[in-house]
Amino acid sequence: MVSKSKPAPAKNASTSKKAPETRGNGDELHQQAGGSHPALTTNEGGIVSDNQNSLKVGERGPVLLEDFVLREKITHFDHERIPERIVHARGSAAHGYFELTKSLKKHTTARILTEVGEKTPVFVRFSTVAGGAGSVDTPRDVRGFAVKFYTKEGNWDLVGNNIPVFFIQDAMKFPDLVHAVKMEPDRGFPQAATAHDTFWDFISLSPESIHMIMWAMSDRTIPRSLRMMEGFGVHSFRLVDADGKSTFVKFHWRPKLGLQSTVWDEAVKLAGADPDFHRRDLFEAIQGGQHPEWELGVQLFTEEDAAAFPFDHLDATKLIPEELVPVKIVGRMVLDRWPDNFFAETEQVAFCPSHIVPGIDFSNDPLLQGRLFSYLDTQLSRLGSPNFAQLPINAPKCPFANQQRDGHMQHHVPKGRVAYEPSSLQGDSPREDTRRGLRSFPAQEQGQRGRIRAESFADHYSQARLFFRSQTPFEQAHMASALVFELSKVETPHVREAMVGHFRHVDETLARRVADGLALDTLPPAPPANAPVIDMPPSPALQIIGKMKRTLEGRTVGILIDDGSDGAAIAKVRKAVESAGAVVKIVAPKLGGAKLADGKRLAANGQLAGTPSVNFDAVAVVLSSEAAAKLKSESAAIDFLRDAFGHLKAIALDEGGRQLFDTAGLVADDGVFGTKSVDAFVNGAKTRYFAREAKVRMLA
Repeated sequence: MVSKSKPAPAKNASTSKKAPETRGNGDELHQQAGGSHPALTTNEGGIVSDNQNSLKVGERGPVLLEDFVLREKITHFDHERIPERIVHARGSAAHGYFELTKSLKKHTTARILTEVGEKTPVFVRFSTVAGGAGSVDTPRDVRGFAVKFYTKEGNWDLVGNNIPVFFIQDAMKFPDLVHAVKMEPDRGFPQAATAHDTFWDFISLSPESIHMIMWAMSDRTIPRSLRMMEGFGVHSFRLVDADGKSTFVKFHWRPKLGLQSTVWDEAVKLAGADPDFHRRDLFEAIQGGQHPEWELGVQLFTEEDAAAFPFDHLDATKLIPEELVPVKIVGRMVLDRWPDNFFAETEQVAFCPSHIVPGIDFSNDPLLQGRLFSYLDTQLSRLGSPNFAQLPINAPKCPFANQQRDGHMQHHVPKGRVAYEPSSLQGDSPREDTRRGLRSFPAQEQGQRGRIRAESFADHYSQARLFFRSQTPFEQAHMASALVFELSKVETPHVREAMVGHFRHVDETLARRVADGLALDTLPPAPPANAPVIDMPPSPALQIIGKMKRTLEGRTVGILIDDGSDGAAIAKVRKAVESAGAVVKIVAPKLGGAKLADGKRLAANGQLAGTPSVNFDAVAVVLSSEAAAKLKSESAAIDFLRDAFGHLKAIALDEGGRQLFDTAGLVADDGVFGTKSVDAFVNGAKTRYFAREAKVRMLA
């Protein structure tokens, strides 16, 4: 039987609390009684009295359509996600400044490159290319390196990568490349990975991509930190001086902390241990006052210089070796402020290579020419309006005025009756400025119209050979192993064989190593080359290991402790490491830390099972004999040491740490130190022990 009695009133936010009193002017209405928190309002400013319950007919009745507060809240939530970037969706960014240290006034009128000492605000976004916004930070992938300069003459967007070349020569092929590298459309995987059939099928049929493949399979695409990778503008641009003379330029970013990469097994484990590893690393560095810094370098060359190169500089699959054209350092960039809101800034920032300032112009690089259209078109799709430039993160910080009007989300309220030019009805209407304005370099062009590829773009293998042969033996082994891993995921035999055939043009030894890793009985034939493959002088500047900076600055060292650990030994290691510029983090079996031998409790920064050694650049283990005996049966403790050793890191051990090290079945080498030799450990932690690698894994 259904009871007909009236239920007691429910005690909820509406009935159990007295609404705060409001009085006074409009500003006072936005303060809650008894506190400093602003009042919750609708988008139109109406104060919300109940943010817990919908407007209903009775306590258990239907919700009313007239509940505009509910409708506004839900509608806004439904539309919170804008379309993510098709590529470069996973990104992290920061604010900072650029300071010019050497004037380029001889080559350009761009004030940002002529005014020494001037600090220009910048916003920099780093990104992976292939994965979606929810993918991990550490896959094998190219990293975007995009810089927005808020100059006195307007915004300049230098939109590049951490690799100086690209997969394709013409923008016509970009949709094909991206469709090939993305998740296969019939199955929806793999995410953020090139190790699948469609990607390598495309590459096997696109010899122009082979040079970029060498870079993609190198340690460049598994960086240790966003703070420890280079950036490149990729294309040739023009600098134009006051007399209208042009000089070609390629832009380079050099990290102050030097280059540092992970090893592949480490990158894989980082993806599981901390999917946000790079983003967290950048955030913690900025918040901790270790502001990331890069030098800006330029390669300057003339038309006459370019004509003598054994390659075409307008081909985006080619680089200019530094031994041929040196890189001159002209400035520095420092990132010192994290965004206040990830969506409003990092997600809504809109980079366009077409955003330049007077004194900078484009080259005829066909990939660049396509990007000049594509980026603007993408921003219109993502941000929904040509007014995306009015968003605070995109707006210039210099005066700006034009005759553009209306459109979705128009934030400006232009005054006056004139919205055209020329005009005579309004004295303050903006006008063109022939003296200070953007001018295109008057290059003379001739030739027949047609869908053609320059013959000077035909050499697809010489620079791939240059890159591979310029690497250290360790880096060559990493590249060969990466190719074996990637191609072992390819199900189609003829695609695997075709790729090995291409590698024969790069280096016969490389082809044999990859073929052996794939268990091919014979080497597949090399495809015909469109141009003779030439041997260029090796370029040591293309290495990572060979030019790594021996430093602990910006790095992180983990110290594993437990109850009974020696506090003096821990303090000694910490002091030496921090004096060298690194951060120390304490790891213990329990997050609460450990009670040391002297009875004091030391708090932990991370719990052992959730803070593996992949998070650190070097590790120390300080344990009592009792703790070491206890941790022998803890796989996380054993893996802490095995992974640190396998990832070629320096390790410091006290007596208890040595017991755990022996239990892990490890044999000490030059990278293993006693905690009494702290100085030696700190010096050793400035590098990795690549000679150890042959002992811990089989490389191709």
